[in-house]
Order: sequence, then C-alpha cells, then structure tokens
Amino acid sequence: MASKSLKPPKQPPKNPKKQWSLNDFEIGKPLGKGKFGRVYLAREVKSGFIVALKVIFKEQIEKYRLHHQLKREMEIQTSLRHPNVLRLYGWFHDEERIYLILEYAHGGELYRELRKTGRLSEKQAAIYIASLTQALAYCHEKHVIHRDIKPENLLLDHEGRLKIADFGWSVQSRSKRHTMCGTLDYLAPEMVENKAHDYAVDNWTLGILCYEFLYGVPPFEAERQTDTFRRIMKVDLSFPSTPDVSAEAKDLISQLLVKDSSKRLSLQKIMEHPWVIKNVTSHDTII
Repeated sequence: MASKSLKPPKQPPKNPKKQWSLNDFEIGKPLGKGKFGRVYLAREVKSGFIVALKVIFKEQIEKYRLHHQLKREMEIQTSLRHPNVLRLYGWFHDEERIYLILEYAHGGELYRELRKTGRLSEKQAAIYIASLTQALAYCHEKHVIHRDIKPENLLLDHEGRLKIADFGWSVQSRSKRHTMCGTLDYLAPEMVENKAHDYAVDNWTLGILCYEFLYGVPPFEAERQTDTFRRIMKVDLSFPSTPDVSAEAKDLISQLLVKDSSKRLSLQKIMEHPWVIKNVTSHDTII
C-alpha cells in the first residue's frame, strides 16, 4: 500500500446494513498482534478510507469461551461516538475468523511513546488526562465502565489526539459489578479485595496513569504480585524526589488514589483542578 494512501477521506464508509467481506478491503502491513489475533492496516476499496482491521480467530474465542465478552465489547464500542474513543465501524466473519473494522490510529500506542521518552512533561500529561477524563465522562453517561484503562489501550491519531481503545473488559450497567478484571498495576482496591465496584474504578485508574505519565512507572509497582496487591490495598503511595513533579500534580493524584471510592475526585472536579487548568489551554487539542 503506497504511503500517500495514509491520508484518508474525511468520512468513513457509511453503510451500517452492508454485508462486509474481505473482498471489500485491500490489506496492508501488520500493525500489531495479540493473544487472539492480529491487526492490519487496510483500505476500503470503494471509498479509499483507511481503517485498522482486527482479525480474531474463532478457535481462540471458543477455546477461552469469550463469545459473550466479545459480543458485549462489539456492541458497546459500536454505540460510542466521542473524539477520544476509537470508533468501531462494523464487523463481519468467515468460517475461521471475525473481522472488526476499526478507526486507524496512525500514532500507535501511547505505551510506546511513554517507553521511548521515559516520562511525559506535565503539560503533555495534563492534556492526555483531560482527554481521558472527557472520554470517560461520556462513557459513564452511557453507563459504560471501561475497567482496563492503561497505556497499551490508549492510541494516538495522526494529530496526536488520544483515543481509548480495547473495550474487552468494559461493561454497560447501572448497578455495581463483582467481576475482578483489568490489569494488576491499574486495579482499584475494591477490585483487589473482590468487592462490588462501579464507575469509580475508572477514576482510580486516572490517578495511576497521571502518576505513571509523570514518573515513568505505576505507583504501586513491585517485584512480586502479592506485594503489588498489598500496596494497592494499603494505598501505599509515595512521591520520589526525582523527577521534580509539581505540588498541584501530586495533589490531583492524591485525590484520585483514595481507598474509599465515594471520596475519589469526580471527573468534573478533575477538569476544574488547578493542575489541569494551568497546563491545558484553549489552544490545546484535547478533543
């Protein structure tokens, strides 16, 4: 696929009732590989629109009994329309595979950027946190809890705009949930303790990410899994002397990493926090 094709038309192919097939796409380079399949750059032949095609092997879905989870993920992500949430345009399948037609995020995983730079500036961290906060506020209004926000699940588009991806652990519910899920370093205390949880688990993760953006590592990281669990349950939070991080950033993190989920800073209060206001101006593209 020629490089000039990377500038797609502004509008994705619009035909929700269309029966897609592999013949509708030109397949390009691989973009990534996961436990259940691979992701490829692709171009819809008729419109020339560039997408990411996620190929999932049915054999793996059957082996791990993930039919319900995948169906829920697809239904939730298709219903969401927000500039900071990766779009799922549609899907189709053949005998062996399921294909998800996803928005293409040219910048790749935020995880890669973070590993390359080590840590982010306070301004860049605040822009990402503001973007995430607005996206999660939209999700929560739709009664969607993501439950697995981490740098690997955050993508960047060609303008550097952040996109929440991978809704594999998400759930749409008005009531509290009991399934322990997500990724260890990002789990809220109520999940670690197998207690009921709600939207506040996503707010906790914003505190974890803010810390990781500024210090380069998650706050409760430990060599042994059991030690990480213990540190999360105790909220064993400390701020190293280096790198130099502002008092406002530490205050925001401290108000999010609170064991009592009802006392965590709300998403609205995050946007009103002095650290966000100081670092995110009207000229910054956060949506």
